[in-house]
Amino acid sequence: MRIARFTTGDDPRYAIVQTEGDRTFLAVLSGDPLYMPTTPTGERIELGDGVRLLAPVIPRSKVVAVGKNYAAHAAEMEDGGTPPTSPLLFFKPNTAVVGPDDPIVLPDFSQEVSYEAELAVVIGRLTRDVTPERALDHVLGYTVANDVTARDAQRTDGQWARAKGFDSSCPLGPWIETDLDIEDLAVTSRVNGEPRQDGRTSEMVFDVAFLISYISEAFTLLPGDVVLTGTPAGVGLLSPGDRVECEVEGLGVLSNPVVRRDPSL
Repeated sequence: MRIARFTTGDDPRYAIVQTEGDRTFLAVLSGDPLYMPTTPTGERIELGDGVRLLAPVIPRSKVVAVGKNYAAHAAEMEDGGTPPTSPLLFFKPNTAVVGPDDPIVLPDFSQEVSYEAELAVVIGRLTRDVTPERALDHVLGYTVANDVTARDAQRTDGQWARAKGFDSSCPLGPWIETDLDIEDLAVTSRVNGEPRQDGRTSEMVFDVAFLISYISEAFTLLPGDVVLTGTPAGVGLLSPGDRVECEVEGLGVLSNPVVRRDPSL
């Protein structure tokens, strides 16, 4: 089942995504599926009829992200070397989250902003000290993420709060897929249609179940929290006017334009 969050100009609503041939419809739900049964209202809206897809979830408390979880990506970073011996965790605030087609706004403090396509996990149940064997039972579903990063701030700050947490640095979308085998999925990115990243989830240093268990030993995960699972090799810089597409096999494409805010505004 695919769950979308959308608007037609009013308050955000939720829907089940239904495909009929080359047409896509949203079967509107009566409430937030994180907290209510997925009960259709009977209303169906064709995608494209003044419908805007939003980030499928706004984390209630946090986005927990994992650094250097693909060996080839760890090797391509400036500090190089091997992946960490345990998951490298950091936070993104929920104010960093934007949705499909929302602009990635390059911050004034950075001249080196890059993309990172990732599989994102949406937590569905309160999760504390869960074992790897039970971890996936606590997952609502999966979506695509772009862990946008200010590389120069990452180098100079000594910690990653600014570099990873600025407004619009966490695009999510286009929807949540609740039924997906995540063991070996392609994770790719393109900038202006040019392929940049091409990895597979089977190449993760720490798999999703282990990550959820490891994180839950330190932080209680709440329904709607999001876990970013790391990015494959091939990251690079973005410029104003670019369009970056992140794709995870079975989940679809998350596409965002890149802009720099006019400092006079």
